[in-house]
Amino acid sequence: MIKCILIYVCSVFISSVAQILLKKSTQKSHESVIKEYLNPYVITAYAIFLVSTILTVFALRKVPLSMAPVIESLGYVFVAVLGYFAVHERLEKQKIIGIVFILIGICVSCIN
Repeated sequence: MIKCILIYVCSVFISSVAQILLKKSTQKSHESVIKEYLNPYVITAYAIFLVSTILTVFALRKVPLSMAPVIESLGYVFVAVLGYFAVHERLEKQKIIGIVFILIGICVSCIN
């Protein structure tokens, strides 16, 4: 089951990477509406979402469904950290406090 939990965490992480790619796409100007939706960032992001979905389905065969929301909450942490490094979003005090509470909640859930 540990292997499947790690696969699920990887799935959440790569989904977060895809979200960052979509954000990077919005920061560029595009010549047309079609190019806004059909550019390398967007296409890659949706391909990554597909891989993430397949990994999640595979992992959920062994991971208890009650753990899914706990693992999914890591996405908030991943997106905040990746956003800080990739698109230079600020990590304000409220975000850091939120991340700490999420990580505490995950730890408490894992203990039980």
